[in-house]
Amino acid sequence: MTKPQIILDEGGNPAFAVIRWREYERLMATGDEASLTDEELYDRAKAENEESFPIDVADRLLAGENAVKVYRDYRGLTQKQLAKAVGINPIYLSQIETGRRTGSARTLAALAAALSVDVDDLI
Repeated sequence: MTKPQIILDEGGNPAFAVIRWREYERLMATGDEASLTDEELYDRAKAENEESFPIDVADRLLAGENAVKVYRDYRGLTQKQLAKAVGINPIYLSQIETGRRTGSARTLAALAAALSVDVDDLI
């Protein structure tokens, strides 16, 4: 996104912003959701048929806790079980969960598959 052009009023306060058309369209698309009720948003989410997670999972992720650990705990797996399912050493998994190692793209893809989440959810 590029920086918008700000047009000031007579008092020097921002009055208008000029943005790229693509950015405007993106904002308008997401703006539709802002006008929906909670019930309508819930119905839309249910229609997408994607898995939802409890608030404690979201809170842990937002707090910066390692996503692999959060999803592993949520799925009820031990490090040993997940490492075996992915075909890696439990020590390596522990290092990924503690942030000492990042994990290769292949390892992260395998972890995502074993945890039934998208790779993006782990990054």
